[in-house]
Amino acid sequence: MTSSFKALKLAQEQIADLDLQLLKRTLRVTQSPCDTKIILGGRDLRAFCSNDYLGLANHPDLVNALADGGKKYGVGSGASHLISGHSVAHELLEKKLASFQEKYIPKARALFFSTGYLANLAAITGLARLTQRGDLSIYSAKLNHASLIDGVRLASAQMDATVNLFDHTQLISLTDALKKDTKSLKLIVTDGVFSMDGDLAPVKELLQIAEQHDALLMVDDAHGFGVLGKKGYGILEQENIQSDRIIYIGTLGKAAGVSGAFVCAQDSFIEWLVQKGRPYIYSTATPPAIAHTLLKSLEIIESDEGVKRRTQLNQLIKIWQDEMTFSEWKKVSSCTPIQPVILGSNASALMAAKLLDQAGYWIPAIRPPTVAPGSARLRITFSANHSADDLRKLITTLKKIEQEVHQKAMHD
Repeated sequence: MTSSFKALKLAQEQIADLDLQLLKRTLRVTQSPCDTKIILGGRDLRAFCSNDYLGLANHPDLVNALADGGKKYGVGSGASHLISGHSVAHELLEKKLASFQEKYIPKARALFFSTGYLANLAAITGLARLTQRGDLSIYSAKLNHASLIDGVRLASAQMDATVNLFDHTQLISLTDALKKDTKSLKLIVTDGVFSMDGDLAPVKELLQIAEQHDALLMVDDAHGFGVLGKKGYGILEQENIQSDRIIYIGTLGKAAGVSGAFVCAQDSFIEWLVQKGRPYIYSTATPPAIAHTLLKSLEIIESDEGVKRRTQLNQLIKIWQDEMTFSEWKKVSSCTPIQPVILGSNASALMAAKLLDQAGYWIPAIRPPTVAPGSARLRITFSANHSADDLRKLITTLKKIEQEVHQKAMHD
């Protein structure tokens, strides 16, 4: 029997349309641990696309910690944190995470989530409920991550909030809008490191604006935690800013190498999220073995080993900025392990990714809607486990591929 109902036809037609636009995404299955050298489809490839910036995802100490955590706590949590799922491992992790930010957020307290997406949804929608419907304004950076965008949309729908988008490189419009804002609660939302361009939010200036106009400042430091700052505490450490109006989000599945995320803020804000943050209240707690493993990860991040790994990252960034030159493609300057190369068309980005794959590299093409139309790119990312020789070989390969892609585009 052949299915032909309307919804199924719509799905099939729209998937075909995505394919025609070169926007269809596909899953690729790895057969090895996350690292700079991986096995994909039975082939050995060098990966320059992971967010495992410090190279901790396959660190032997973390592997041992996970095994130890499983022996101590089992493999599941059984319920949400507010029922029976909050383990001593979660409690210790939250206290350690809060200690990372206590210099920058007075009376800091942290709340652990299973994903960064849930952390952002909980923080934005939970804080939105501090006031009455129609009495909230949200100011969101235009290039924010999808989880922030969805959190803002949900909070807007629930609380009839006014939403304003701002350019993080031009803050005049943000200041002008806040001057006219008479709402009781105002929330500025931004990424710390913008994930597709690798540039930093001007958090010092944003905090000054928040203080001048009595707003909260929420910073999603997903790509900065573990990487930025001498101790790896993130963008607040790097910029040395302090305020009890900061809501800090950190991700633990990127530089920390494991899984999960956290919200860190002044104690009263966190207590409010425990009471009103629906994604926290109604989600089964992450297995305590994961929290136990993360404690070991945090120990490495702030240790001498963590410093060495960040030093290696910075050396790779310098080599890239000094030695990688393109004649046709655009290199975006970034002080982070995220180093985008903008090709423009979807076809060129897909071709470059295919040629890289044939040359033994895994660097997928990034296309709309993840980035704006006409800005398809290769999102190259570095790990502390990459060597200078690894990077220089990639640079040589990219220069050859650029010419090949350009010649193909000229013929077409």
